[in-house]
This record gives sequence, C-alpha cells and structure tokens, in this order.
Amino acid sequence: MADRSYYAPHGGHPPQSQLLTGRAVFTEAYAVLPAGTMQDIVTSRLPFWNDTRAWILARPLSGFAETFSQMIMEVAPGGGSDRPEPDAEAQAVLFVVEGELTVTLDGNDRVLTPGGFAYLPPASSWTARNDGDTAARFHWIRKRYEKVDGLDGPEALFSHDDEVEPAQMPGTDGRWSTTRFVDPEDLRHDMHVTIVTFEPGGVIPFLETHVMEHGLYVLEGKAAYRLNQDWVEVEAGDFMWLRAFCPQACYAGGPGRFRYLLYKDVNRHPRLDLR
Repeated sequence: MADRSYYAPHGGHPPQSQLLTGRAVFTEAYAVLPAGTMQDIVTSRLPFWNDTRAWILARPLSGFAETFSQMIMEVAPGGGSDRPEPDAEAQAVLFVVEGELTVTLDGNDRVLTPGGFAYLPPASSWTARNDGDTAARFHWIRKRYEKVDGLDGPEALFSHDDEVEPAQMPGTDGRWSTTRFVDPEDLRHDMHVTIVTFEPGGVIPFLETHVMEHGLYVLEGKAAYRLNQDWVEVEAGDFMWLRAFCPQACYAGGPGRFRYLLYKDVNRHPRLDLR
C-alpha cells in the first residue's frame, strides 16, 4: 500500500479568544472554503441518515455550483442509511477519507477503507452503514445523470486509490499526474472524479480556461493556486469551487506532495438553455 494521507474534518468550535481571521473567499468566479470553516455549527442533518452529519461544500445555486453537489459525510459507529438518495436521477461518487464504510449494492457488501472509491449509477439500490468502531468520513458527490439516446448508462464501479496507476501528464517527468478511476474514453460517463497529484515543484504552467466546472478538495499538502486574477494559498482540508471558464493554475512548492480530489462535468453537448 502506498504512503498516502487523506485529510478529514472533525468539527469542533473555535474559542472566544480566537482572532477573526481566515482565508475564506466567495466570488462570482470561484470560492475557497478553508478547512477551518468546517466546524460543528455549519453541519447539516439529512433525512433517513442515522447518527450522521454532513458538511455541505457545494450545491446548485444561482451564482455558484451549477452541475453538482458535494458533501463530506460523518457517520458514527452503527450509523448510516437504508434510503440514502432521494433523487432517482442522481448518480454518485463516494470517496472515503477516514474510517470504514460498508456499501451494499444489489445485496452485495463492499467495505470501503480510506482511499476507497465507489461510482453508483442513478436509480441504484444502495445503502451505507458504518460497522466499525470509529467514525467514517467520506465525500459524497452527486450529479443528475444526462442520458444520451443510443448510449447505455454506466454500471457501478468500486476501486481504490492504490489500485489505479496514475497517468503522468506529458512532459512533466512525473511531477504532475492524475488517478483516473473511470476510463476517460467511456462516453457513458458525464462526470469524472479523479485525484490530481503534484510532486514538490510541480506546476500547471498555463491558465487553464475551459467549460468544465470544478470542485477541488485538498487531500494532502499545500500549494499556491491561481484563481481568476488572484493567487490564493490552499492546504489539506480546503475546498475550492471553480466556475466554468474560471482561469486556473497551480504551483506546488512543497515540502511534500500536493493532492486533491477533483470533480468535473464531461462528455456532453453544451446545453443551449440557461441554468
């Protein structure tokens, strides 16, 4: 097993002696939710989830995320849900960052450990529970599936960070790579959730400006990120939302690896209506 770490929030509440300083940013082009914003007071409870709370990082909202929602779920021992998803059109990716989560799909149990990945198609009959002795924490990314006439829908997929060989970006000598859990040539998928890794000194050497919307959660390390016209510092536990066409670049100065969980919408014709 590779040497990896996955940051997970634990909540809490800052003391009255703490100064009102922070790095949270919300603009029309991007947002930064630092790890320190994920306190007890901002958690949500969800129907039909027992002994569970959630940090909701993104959801469709005017002037904010348009295509997806992203939550960090915290399930206490014995907790979980037999009715996790209320929207039959929603597909899901689960990515575990702490503890163990048992996902049951069509009567089959899969135990996801830190680094564990699951893709669950829309209308899947799945459940989730924590059979362990410590809290399970995982990302739950949701997007309404865009059906295409003539293309079958994708099947469920279970994987792990250690089971996928990262693809090196050309000309980077391995300093920039992407762990792709789903074949990027598979047009049945209309969203990709990957892990991007930069070794110290790795860079995105140009301002990426593209139609894909992004959610980025920093799993490990720190870096300087260029978002629109601003340079911001980010570190493990921070979440970034990037609107479509927001210019973006990155410099990972070290001392360790910089890794983040990345969402993007892919493989569909541009919509001709506003939303």
